[in-house]
Amino acid sequence: MSEYLVALTGASGAVYGVRLVEELLKRGDDVELVISLSGFLILKEELRLDLGKSPAQKLKAVFGNKVKGRLTYSPSDDLLSPSASGSSLKKAMIICPCSMGTLARIASGISGNLIERAADCFLKERGRLILVPRETPLNQIHLENMLKLSRMGAVILPAMPAFYTKPEKIEDMVDFVVGKTLDTLGIENALYKRWKK
Repeated sequence: MSEYLVALTGASGAVYGVRLVEELLKRGDDVELVISLSGFLILKEELRLDLGKSPAQKLKAVFGNKVKGRLTYSPSDDLLSPSASGSSLKKAMIICPCSMGTLARIASGISGNLIERAADCFLKERGRLILVPRETPLNQIHLENMLKLSRMGAVILPAMPAFYTKPEKIEDMVDFVVGKTLDTLGIENALYKRWKK
């Protein structure tokens, strides 16, 4: 059982982050969830999820009885959170979805909130940091920021569903991206069909 830090920011694709949290909790892993202010807006707009003042309890209710892990929530302005310190013992941090603004601030070393500060800590401690950007087309600034972070050790895992899996519904495409994220974390999963000849 491991503990992961998952952050949802204001990029389209909130469903990826919610599904990732669900899968980690189903395995029995613990998840600390951080949602940016614009992340709350995207959750409400795309998933009709109004998490209000008790995001962890409301999400647990959405997941039902299929989760075994513990879900906690930390406000994005809580810079006193243990995750704001390099001594935090989280297994990995995943920002899913990751807005280009969040990505740019992390690449520039700006720590204006808990998401950015925690990402900075994962980079400086050589921890596992996975960013799942969801933007298209990409401009030169986006590409340079991604390259900069990749060179610092972050994994850039764009939300790009594959079609060799013959997806039949949106959930199949979401599961592909979440499955690839779990692969990157070294977590076995059967969320998508592996390529076979």
